[in-house]
Amino acid sequence: MTTQNLLVELFVEELPPKALNKLGESFAGTLIEQLRVQGLAGADSKVTAYASPRRLAAHVTGVLAQAGDKAVQQKLMPVAVGLDAAGNASAALLKRLQALGVDVSDPHAAVAALKQASDGKVQALFYDSVAKGASLQAGLQKALEEALAKLPIPKVMQYQLETDCELPGWSSVNFVRPAHSLIALHGAAVVPIKALGLTGGNTTQGHRFEAKVSPLVLAHADHYDAVLKNDGAVIASFAERRAEIVRQLQAAAAQVGGGVRPIEDEALLDEVTALVERPNVLICEFEKQFLGVPQECLILTMKANQKYFPLLDGEGKLTHQFLVVSNITPDDASAVIGGNERVVRPRLADAKFFFDQDRKKTLESRVQGLSKVVYHNKLGTQGERMARVCAIAQAIGQQLGGDALAHQAQLAARLAKTDLLTDMVGEFPELQGIMGTYYAKNDGLSDDVANAIGEHYRPRFAGDELPSNRIGLVVALADKLETLVGMFGIGNMPTGDKDPFALRRHALGVIRMLIEKDLALGLPDLLALCLPVFGDKITDASSALSDFIYERLSGSLREQGFSAQEVDAVMALRPDRLGQVGQCLSAVRAFAALPESPALAAANKRISNILKKAGEVDAHVNPLLLQEDAEKNLYAAMQKLLPESQAQFQAGDYTASLQTLAALHSPVDAFFDDVMVNAEAMDLRLNRQGLLKSLHVAMNRVADLSRLAA
Repeated sequence: MTTQNLLVELFVEELPPKALNKLGESFAGTLIEQLRVQGLAGADSKVTAYASPRRLAAHVTGVLAQAGDKAVQQKLMPVAVGLDAAGNASAALLKRLQALGVDVSDPHAAVAALKQASDGKVQALFYDSVAKGASLQAGLQKALEEALAKLPIPKVMQYQLETDCELPGWSSVNFVRPAHSLIALHGAAVVPIKALGLTGGNTTQGHRFEAKVSPLVLAHADHYDAVLKNDGAVIASFAERRAEIVRQLQAAAAQVGGGVRPIEDEALLDEVTALVERPNVLICEFEKQFLGVPQECLILTMKANQKYFPLLDGEGKLTHQFLVVSNITPDDASAVIGGNERVVRPRLADAKFFFDQDRKKTLESRVQGLSKVVYHNKLGTQGERMARVCAIAQAIGQQLGGDALAHQAQLAARLAKTDLLTDMVGEFPELQGIMGTYYAKNDGLSDDVANAIGEHYRPRFAGDELPSNRIGLVVALADKLETLVGMFGIGNMPTGDKDPFALRRHALGVIRMLIEKDLALGLPDLLALCLPVFGDKITDASSALSDFIYERLSGSLREQGFSAQEVDAVMALRPDRLGQVGQCLSAVRAFAALPESPALAAANKRISNILKKAGEVDAHVNPLLLQEDAEKNLYAAMQKLLPESQAQFQAGDYTASLQTLAALHSPVDAFFDDVMVNAEAMDLRLNRQGLLKSLHVAMNRVADLSRLAA
């Protein structure tokens, strides 16, 4: 069968920029998937997605005008239901065959055409037929409807279309934006499909202002990209448009000179790509006096409000020049440049005004104001929360660094939330913490305390840096623990995909700080010291919170490449010091690679089961009660190897500790082959259970090795 390439385009009003790329990928992906399902496109057919501010389109290669016929086998009913003892068709079978369009004028012939086979439970009757392949019009109609239904639309809008039937009126349409035209071309032929009140054709629109002709008429599906680019002044491909913006940004920066570079921001680049149809990068500038404002403020206002690309020098400092991605390319760009410079000036002036006003008050003078800001109706105000974080930070600081660290951590915690009351953070909430650092330095506080104020929010997201100094580390830990203990204490736990207080992120932040900084703090002790600061506002949910944190840790370790068995073995002991988890995992991995590992893991599992059934067992052995050679040999090996393994464990060499125990493989096997643990004599039974208990304790200091058993 011959094939032609297919083009489908939906021309609409401006689509939501932050969702455009996903909309384009979804539209094209679902379209080709459905065409393949219906046999109209093959596995070797390729799809090219197009997405611009005013269009979603897909170009698919190798599409048939008519799908091939398919052999279909349908299960009708069990043989016992469809045929009587003589093999004649029942009324139920004849009725089912008639519904399928089978000629039943000769029942014997109709039955003879059926097949009998097992359906896995009983013998059943099957009917073989040939289903006619879908036509392109019908198949594409279905594929388009499915593609539109599966679009990840952030928010649907409703608009009205005038009906084109005999009776005049209006019909309502629900879609992300009003749609104006639909292209459906199979090679040069128009496919008259319908969607959103539109009928497939071969015309579309180009750039609002710079298209050479309007409308654009496509003679063939393969002309789409070239016609839009040459006659429509539109780069339809999202990826191509994005690459062109990057090229122009780099070229403009090189034109400015001095080693400047545009700020790197993938999200901003995607959004700007979704705002323009044919990019034109222009160089603009603002007055150098604004550079006295913290550059984070200026960068944020230029990126968030204006979608500009600030230029940074070689040291990463903001310059007074920035780049604009325009959607028009006039012969004289001075008016466009001047307009953008006029627009940004008031915003920068606002930022300077906020900064100057905020510095007139110290952070300390704002502390009292936190008592007027509600944090949570069950947990009180930000002032109360600040007091709790201070108490927790002081306690942690005392454990990690004595009085000096405790005092500095308490001071940083006291001021950490005060920048929430500043004008700058009120205008730009994203700057919380950052502005606190600037204002703290302005107040004469040490760099360590000031940086701790800004860094106590870290890590803000997966892969973010941890606080750079111990003060920030203590305050960050205290802040996250206060949130976790408080929210769990009032029953505000994450459910499913809902986590409004980002408790999963806070838990992972605590985990990362304890592990990556190898802090000498036990998780149970940390949770215990947090409880008293809440008074009677919460109930003790430490058990549920511990489970939550260990679950997050287990998931994180598996994502890092450790096997489920390795993670389960270590986490089964619920280690207090999370900083030791990495060493334990490495030790378990090295132990699992030993040839003795499978047998010892299986023996460990057997020992666990024996001790579980025995109940309370004292890890004590009376050598005089050892009768069998196998138990004497095991005891002797334990006397030699266990002290060595224990010393290695206490020295932190977990790998050597486990490998030392591997030498017990042969005596353990011999013990289980030759010794009856549950002997009839009670003193022998208890002594043998005590021997196994001593071995079990020694073998499971690093991890529960029974979890490694297959």
